[in-house]
Amino acid sequence: MDLFDYMRETTKEKESPLASRLRPTTLDEVVGQQHIIGKDKLLYRAIKADKLSSVIFYGPPGTGKTTLAKVIANTTSAEFTQINATVAGKKDMEEVVNKAKELKGMYQKRTILFIDEIHRFNKGQQDYLLPFVEDGTIILIGATTENPYFEVNGALLSRSSVFELRPLSQEEVETLILRAVQDEKKGMGSYHAVIEEDALHFLADLAGGDARSALNAVELGILTTPRSEDGMIHITLDVASECIQKRVVRYDKTGDNHYDTISAFIKSMRGSDPDAAVYYLAKMLYAGEDIKFIARRIMICASEDVGNADPMALNVAVSAAQAVERIGMPEAQIILSQAVLYVATAPKSNSACNAVFAAMDNVKKYKTTVPVHLQDAHYKGSAKLGHGIGYKYAHDYPNHYVKQQYLPDEIKDAVFYEASDNGYEQTIKAHMKRIKDEA
Repeated sequence: MDLFDYMRETTKEKESPLASRLRPTTLDEVVGQQHIIGKDKLLYRAIKADKLSSVIFYGPPGTGKTTLAKVIANTTSAEFTQINATVAGKKDMEEVVNKAKELKGMYQKRTILFIDEIHRFNKGQQDYLLPFVEDGTIILIGATTENPYFEVNGALLSRSSVFELRPLSQEEVETLILRAVQDEKKGMGSYHAVIEEDALHFLADLAGGDARSALNAVELGILTTPRSEDGMIHITLDVASECIQKRVVRYDKTGDNHYDTISAFIKSMRGSDPDAAVYYLAKMLYAGEDIKFIARRIMICASEDVGNADPMALNVAVSAAQAVERIGMPEAQIILSQAVLYVATAPKSNSACNAVFAAMDNVKKYKTTVPVHLQDAHYKGSAKLGHGIGYKYAHDYPNHYVKQQYLPDEIKDAVFYEASDNGYEQTIKAHMKRIKDEA
């Protein structure tokens, strides 16, 4: 590299976004994802030993998929090549494969190919890679925000280990923000900025586990905020709010915060208070809360707190979630209001919630066997084992019901679902009592 190349690289590094500059180069610098890169974990050991096999990194934006790939690039002795599936074509892959074959044949050197957004490749493009992954010509690292079990070729997936990256916790995002503000070499430390505590918490909270989003806001805040009389750049709550483009709702002296508002919203729907529920909805919308997050909370409440007392509540909530995703703001607030008011005024029952948790306790406590008469009688040899013998087909009996044991012997008298006396569950309860009494 000559002087001009060095100057170009140095300038490029200084001008690159903060999130890129702050990207770790070693495993020990990585914040979060300890469930896969903790020192006792397989991925950590494989990277440290430079014995990595093909992997798929799956997780939301800003959780560190590219970061881990870059760490591997900095630690491996293998040739590291990167392409992006949104712009790369078959010709690009052919060039990588031909070079990998040459390196392997002439120098016994491995090639690691990092494909960002691998889910963007079509079936044909993914199929092309398969034989070279299979014979070890290429070690694949794929990164995707989509579920790889739906978006990645099954054969390619079977030859890779899938690691799911989780959204960073608020504390982890705060750690990265402070590193960005204070680090003079990679971060913004030379600007002599300080971030106020409430601004720090706000940015980390609103980032929703996306480190890149938080760091972009920090960089924008430092670069655009004038210095105060003390010569420092102060990142206040107002500055943070403007930079991440989320309004700050000024909370009162009772100590309301982001989580308290969400809690009050859910409890108001559960408590059948439509006025309070729609008020907290409005408060969250004004604060810039993610409408998809709000829709998820409504769906959960529709099932957990309404359940079969009004089965339509879940349909309304799911339809609203789909609608707001397709339509967006500002019209989404009307759709969310309709769903909130429906769930808030619907008859309530938590029987579905109680049933599954009670059943789960039994699953954990007892080892059970499916009764023989309920076992599959269709596969070869099952009849000789007595599978299915004695089973009574419910549709052959009055009311399409017949008394027979369905639960395993070990818990045959257990009761998990107890319908309430509210809404449609009254009908369910009466129906179940009638068919049992008449059997």
